[in-house]
Amino acid sequence: MEKCKNVFEAILKYGHDEDYLPEPTPDFCPTDAAAGSMEKIDILRSRVELGLPLWHDNDRYDYNGLTGAIRPRES
Repeated sequence: MEKCKNVFEAILKYGHDEDYLPEPTPDFCPTDAAAGSMEKIDILRSRVELGLPLWHDNDRYDYNGLTGAIRPRES
């Protein structure tokens, strides 16, 4: 790869990905992982690495039915 002087020169030489639209594949499936959880973050990271869309229409969008760990208050 030849060294470019600036980002504009690099775009002229190698192009850009502004118009890139990820394509869902048959194995692109929704997740039930809660927003902000490490599981959800790992799934989103994997989708980006595989060139899949970031969001699936049927991904979990709420916290209904989830239970969390509760720490007792210190007296």
